[in-house]
Amino acid sequence: MVIGMSDGLTVPFALAAGLSGAVHSTGLILTAGGAEIAAGSIAMGLGGYLAAKSDADHYRAELKREYDEVERVPEKEEEEIREVFRGFELEEEQIEPIVQKLKQSPDKWVDFMMRFELGLEQPNQSRAWISALTIAVSYIVGGIIPLTPYFFVNVPSQGLYASTILTLIILFIFGGVKGRFTGTSIFRSGFETMIVGGLAAAAAFALARSFS
Repeated sequence: MVIGMSDGLTVPFALAAGLSGAVHSTGLILTAGGAEIAAGSIAMGLGGYLAAKSDADHYRAELKREYDEVERVPEKEEEEIREVFRGFELEEEQIEPIVQKLKQSPDKWVDFMMRFELGLEQPNQSRAWISALTIAVSYIVGGIIPLTPYFFVNVPSQGLYASTILTLIILFIFGGVKGRFTGTSIFRSGFETMIVGGLAAAAAFALARSFS
C-alpha cells in the first residue's frame, strides 16, 4: 500500500502539474492522467507480482539446496547449527542435544537452517497476486486524488491550485500514517512525503512550462 499510494499520489500529480503549465484544456489533463493511472497501476502491480514471485522462487531454490546439503554433507550442516547457537552464547553441552534432536527430523532441520542461517520465511503461496492487486489498487486510489479537482473546473490553472492543496494535504496525512506504522516521527514522515511529492510536481510543471 505504501509503494502504490506513494507513487499513485506523486506521479499523476506531477503529470497534471506539468500539463497544467503547457495545455489549456482540463479534458486533456484528465485523459492523460487517466491513461497514466491505468498504465502506472498495471506496471506497478506487475512489478509487485514479479518481486513476490522472485522471492518465492528464491525460497524454493534455497530450500532444495538445503535438503541436498543435509543429505550430502550432514557434518557441515551440523556445524552450521552449532554456529547459530554459539551466536546466542550457548555452551557446547547445551548445543549438542539440540543438534541431535534436529537431526532426527530432516524437515525440521532444513526449516531451522532456512530460518536461522539464511533468514528466510516460507512465503505465502498467494502473496504474488495479493501484492500485485494491493499495489495496483493503491496506485489507482492515490492517482485519482490529484486529478479530482480538474473534474470541476475548466481552467487548468484553477485545477492546479486546488490539486496542489489537496494533494499536499493528502501526502502529509499519508506520510504521517506511514510514519506511525514504521515507528518514525509522524510529523517528519508526513513532511518528507509532502516535500518529495511537491518537488516532483514543481519540476514537471517547470519543465513543461519551459517548452510551452
